[in-house]
Amino acid sequence: MKKGFWTAALCVAALLTASAEAQAETLNNNSVIALVGAGLGDEAVIAKIKASPAQYKLSTDDLIQLKKKGVSGPVIAAMIAAGSEGITSAKAAMSADSPDPMVPHPSGIYMLMQGAQPTRMARIDPTISNQSKTGGILGYAFTGGIASLSIKAVIPNVSARVASPQARPTFYFYFDEANRSLSQAGTPSLWLAGPASAITSPNEFSLIQFDVKKDRRETRVGSMNLGGAKTGVMDKDRIGFDYEQVAPGVFKVSPKADLEAGEYGFLYSVSAGSGPGMWGGGTGGARIFDFAVRP
Repeated sequence: MKKGFWTAALCVAALLTASAEAQAETLNNNSVIALVGAGLGDEAVIAKIKASPAQYKLSTDDLIQLKKKGVSGPVIAAMIAAGSEGITSAKAAMSADSPDPMVPHPSGIYMLMQGAQPTRMARIDPTISNQSKTGGILGYAFTGGIASLSIKAVIPNVSARVASPQARPTFYFYFDEANRSLSQAGTPSLWLAGPASAITSPNEFSLIQFDVKKDRRETRVGSMNLGGAKTGVMDKDRIGFDYEQVAPGVFKVSPKADLEAGEYGFLYSVSAGSGPGMWGGGTGGARIFDFAVRP
């Protein structure tokens, strides 16, 4: 009996020791700084971050301090991906409307609805423009092609489903990298731009404002005159915006200036016809994530 008792006691002690060692292996900001200071290299530190539980502090000031202590951008990004305050993004539930950008969301573009109660994110579904129209055709004809002829992408309806009461709304772009395990499991990608490429950055988009007509919205995506033809959003029609990466595959995006009330969209993938000028292959096409600003 005594031998069995002591055997059980030793087993319990061993389990408690193992538990204490596991808790000691929980990473925090200081332990990551120590790993970096030991000269292990980014790949080894990132592997340790991915394999260990963590309790990181990741406020803006904390990130600045990490950088000052020599922690590289890729290591900081891995810490952000692993999670904050003991909650890892890998274990967090997928959400379609959580206002926390560190919570995994399905791939797409989201507007942060700061005026809503409670604050939430609203997903902006893409609209495909497969119709185009021309503008300025009379001037083009009367001047023999000296005046420019404009090509416009058209989308139906006069207003977007998602609207912001803020003049400078905040957006979050979630690309496939943010949900790599889902992509590998066969989930269709929203961001495939071709057979061998994918969209990975907000820098591949143009922010534009629509002209609202009777039953549609339209924006200029090309022009043509005697000097030649242009496709894509014209520089003077493009609205500037800033973006920053907040986690792998996740970007925070905001306009550089307040937007007036109106209809807007993030436009990607303008295409035009093939052949002479811009007419040979049919209408232009664009994928547009449309939204409205209604202060």
